[in-house]
Amino acid sequence: MSRRHSVNRPPTPDRDGAERVKEPTLIDIVNIKLTESGEKERLMELVRERLVECGWKDEMRSLCRAFVKNNGRDNVTVDDLVRAITPKGRASIPDSVKAELLQKIRTFLVSVAH
Repeated sequence: MSRRHSVNRPPTPDRDGAERVKEPTLIDIVNIKLTESGEKERLMELVRERLVECGWKDEMRSLCRAFVKNNGRDNVTVDDLVRAITPKGRASIPDSVKAELLQKIRTFLVSVAH
């Protein structure tokens, strides 16, 4: 039995329950390749090291302590702390760390493409 579609409304979806599988985006594919190869964990470790070396981690620790002190230890949740500190933390990551990470990702993608 064939369905006839009205000109005025879109066709009714099939009722067989089959959902369309979402095609992975380029970001999804890159993330999968990084994870499967173990490169993602190596890059995360590199970023951790660089952030410690440049003093970023100590700066974030100080911001957290100041936030807790200003608001009272019993009045601050982890979620409050994350909401308050995350924007400052992201904005203060040195450009050199971002550039190094981007270069490492580019090098990885070139090596995987060949």
